Formats: sequence, structure tokens, C-alpha cells
Amino acid sequence: MQMSFLADLASGTAPGKSWPRWAALAAPLLLAACSQLPRTPASAPEPSPGGAFSPTSLQALRPEQFRSTVGSTAQAQDRWSADRARIRAASAQALAAPQDGAALREFAQALRLVAHYRTEIDTARPALLAALPALDGQPADVQRPLLTAAFTLYAVDAAPLLRPLLPRLAAPREFSIAAYALMQTRQPADLALIQSQLAQRDRDEPRLQALALAVAAAQGVPQAARPPLADLLAIRPGYPVVFSFQRPGRQQMGLALVRQADGRFVRRPDGGLFNIEQLALSSSGLPGTITLGNTPQGLFTIRGAGRAASNIWIGPTPYLHTKVPVEASVAEYEQRAPGPNEPAWSLDRYRSLLPVSWRDYAPLQEAWLAGRAGRDEMLMHGSTIDPRYYVGSRYYPGTPSDGCLVAMEYWSPDGVMVHSDQIGLLQAFTAQGRDRGYMVLIELDAAPTPVALAEVIQSVLEAEARTTGRR
Repeated sequence: MQMSFLADLASGTAPGKSWPRWAALAAPLLLAACSQLPRTPASAPEPSPGGAFSPTSLQALRPEQFRSTVGSTAQAQDRWSADRARIRAASAQALAAPQDGAALREFAQALRLVAHYRTEIDTARPALLAALPALDGQPADVQRPLLTAAFTLYAVDAAPLLRPLLPRLAAPREFSIAAYALMQTRQPADLALIQSQLAQRDRDEPRLQALALAVAAAQGVPQAARPPLADLLAIRPGYPVVFSFQRPGRQQMGLALVRQADGRFVRRPDGGLFNIEQLALSSSGLPGTITLGNTPQGLFTIRGAGRAASNIWIGPTPYLHTKVPVEASVAEYEQRAPGPNEPAWSLDRYRSLLPVSWRDYAPLQEAWLAGRAGRDEMLMHGSTIDPRYYVGSRYYPGTPSDGCLVAMEYWSPDGVMVHSDQIGLLQAFTAQGRDRGYMVLIELDAAPTPVALAEVIQSVLEAEARTTGRR
């Protein structure tokens, strides 16, 4: 039933049709390099054999070559102090004028700083709550960040204000964010309210499709069992693949492995499997179909490496340029030159790239829905963010992003890189001289601990045996 629901939702039913009564019974499912603060465009990787981002150049990278774009510890402290002052000023202004568009735009930027640093949460709360009742009268660029903050930081306090607001939010994205915030109450009446609103909205809209699946899951509809992991690890033979294993909710550190084009997983010099910690949590924590939400589950194409033009929080280390469907053309996704009559994207086209046993597993189709929803630039990159902002969180020392997959990097007090898992990932992926391939993000079972190699090692060995003939 899970697959038939998604296939029906993505089949091109005319927008505006109401949700079918049985939809609620279905089984559940960056912008500019995903910094947490205002961003600048990322440099597009070029498929040339040479240059700064060629496999040969990436293999030559060393940590001591890089200096943090945030600067020294003292400079980072100065920025933190200035940003805290901005939060306080913007919060006071928005509280005094909770319907003033200019004040709310500045407050929206301040709320992003609150989420970034995890500071001044109590300072911003009164202004956020004061703005919510009439938020439907504001444009989407004001609604989105304020509703996102309600979801991320103030869900309990915001719930009584979101109930009357929800029916008045017309745009699918903003409606979905408010609905996800309200879902955190876990109250049947709130789930029923969301479900009744979904019944009146466009059933072909990807964010609403994902929301409907989430509501069904919250109501206890059983989820399909995860297919054999070894099948997934053998995906797209002949191409290098990064596998990112994460926990549901992304509150624990994930794990990344790299499979070479020949089917063998990359080993360290000592013979052990190469693996790094990797966090696919956004600073908002929103689901993967929502702008600036968590990295969605599914298959991504990798189109080489690049560097953020001036994004200080990503830093100077090259990223791997991962793309979802629609963001990438069908030809890019299939790693071939485009033809004269290129096919249009469809769910079936995306499913055809997955192993047969995984094609009906709805969670792995989140990347497809995210692409249809307009998400882009969810990259694999390093981080200059100070992990100490997140001491006490379950994912510490990981640093959230705005939808990307973040590898650990460490910097000396004067801003010189001392260790980079991102460099290790770049070099593992391009070890055989290729920089085009795939990335798969899959959530494993929920647990209070980081993803461990022991959870996937047997599946890795089984997949290797299938693809290389070694047993």
C-alpha cells in the first residue's frame, strides 16, 4: 500500500483535487551550500580532468594548507558577542511592533542566529509569540523563518497560537512548517486538525505528500520494514558511492563509508574500513522536503567537488556537490551526456535507479519529493562552526547545517586546520581518479547512540562479496 500511495500522489493528479479518504491510511515515509546564516553562491564544479578540484588535486590536500574562514578563536568570540547583541536588539524591536514587516525581517535574521548559536532563546521567545497570531498577514519570507523558529525552539509555547493560524496559511511550505510544529504536541486533536486541512489542499504538492505520510506515522500506521541493507550497498555498480547512515530525527552522529567503483569499500592504510562521523541534521531539524530542513533520505548524484564562494561557516575545504532529482537533470543523475530527446523526471525514473528490493520503500523517495519541492545545494562539506555551541546536545560534537551533510573539522586557536574528516572523505571518494558518482542517505534504527560501524559491517561484507566475487 505504501508504494501505491506514493505512486498515486506523484501520478500527475490535477492540482486542487481533495485528498482521498484513504490517503490517511497510507504507510509513512541549499541554498548556497547550506550555511546556517546568510549565504553566498557556491562555485559550480566543472567536469574537467585538471584544476583545483580534480581528483589529483583533491588527493594532494593536507590540513595544514587551510585557515579557518571564521578566523581565530578571538575573532569568533567577537562575532558571537556582536550577534548576541543583534538578537537582543531585534527581539526588542519586534516585540514592540509585532506586525511591522521591517522589524520582523530583522527579527527573522536574529532567529537564525538564535538557532545557530543556541543562545538567547528566552530573549527571543516573547517577540516570536507576539508575532504568531497575525503572521498570515505577512509575506512568505517573513512567515517561513518565524514558523521555523516556532518548530525548532518554541513548539510547546507556540501550539495554542498555531491552531487558529494553521487554516489561514495558504502556501504549502509555510503551512507544512506550522503543521510539523503543531505535531510536536502529539495530541490526537492536533493530528486531526492537520489531517482535515490536508483534505482541502493539493494532493500532488510534494511537501504536503510528505506531511501526510508523517501524520499517518504519528497516528500509528505501521511502516514498511526496511529492505536488506546489502542490496542498497550494491547500488549503481561501476560508480563510487558515499553511504551516509543516520538516525531518525538526526539527533545522534551518523557514519559515512565509501564504496569504490569496483565494488570494494575503501580501506585505511591499516586495512580497516574507512569511515568518518557525519551529521545530516539541519539547524531547524525540519523534515527533508522543507527548505533548510534535514538532508532527505534517498539517492543523490555527485557532480564533482567545489568550494563555497564566501561562506564562512562551511569553510575553505572543498565540498562534494550532491544533487537531488529536478535540481539535477535526468542525464546528470544517470551520469551520461544528454541526448536530443531527454526524458522528463518522474517517480518511476527515480525508482529505476534504486535496487529492486528498495523501490517500494517510501522513505528512500524523500530525495525525490525534496527535489520536486525545490530543494537544492545539499552538499557534503566540512565545518568551521565551534562545536562548543552544542555542548549537551545528543549530536555533540557535530555541528548542524541548513540541510547538508557535515564532516568534522578541527581548528587551532589561531585558525589553522589540525584535522579534517572532510579531506579524508574527498580523498576516499576520488581514490580511483573519479569524481562523479552517487551518495545514498539512509536512516537506520532509532537508538540513543551514534551510528556504529558494527551496525552495518556484515551488510558491507555481503555487498562486497556480491559485487567483487570475494567471500
